[in-house]
Amino acid sequence: MFLSRVDRPTEPHWTWQPYRAGAAAEPVARAWLATQLECAAERLPLSRDQHGRPRLGAPFADCDVSWSHSGDGLLVALGRGVDVGIDLERQRARPRALALAERYFAAGELAWLQSHAATMREEAFLRLWCAKEAVLKAHGRGLAFGLDKLAFGDRDGALALIDCDAALGAPADWQLREFVPRAGYRAALAWRSRQ
Repeated sequence: MFLSRVDRPTEPHWTWQPYRAGAAAEPVARAWLATQLECAAERLPLSRDQHGRPRLGAPFADCDVSWSHSGDGLLVALGRGVDVGIDLERQRARPRALALAERYFAAGELAWLQSHAATMREEAFLRLWCAKEAVLKAHGRGLAFGLDKLAFGDRDGALALIDCDAALGAPADWQLREFVPRAGYRAALAWRSRQ
């Protein structure tokens, strides 16, 4: 039972759901959320704000939700007392990865990407992309806010937010978990406490 677990913010949890390209993701997300929140799916107070971000209403307004789909997978995340964002990307060739990084990523991120062997560069790019998108989703504006408004650095093999626009708060406010939900995919889960 999600709501009875704890009364303080904790790491959000997530699920992998099968997804068919072109299908609507929201009904699948709604069904899982309803199960977690012990609510009938049709009565779940789920809506979109002015930026298109999903939001839960009363009595679940202390919870936050995010989802992302790629390939044949959908990730749905749910957290309590936190703003949460999740991103999923299928691994595939990205021949323009460095060009995108040159245009939208911080200089330190570009240098980090360039330090990788060519065979590992696309995966490193995907890690950065997932991390950036997860934080921007949690913030509420998504990619429209700007990939250049936050920068990550490698900390002992894991990415950590090291600089960001003041509208995102302080870098230390953010938690990030990178993971591989299924073979052939990369994902990132980002959150910050609402307190």
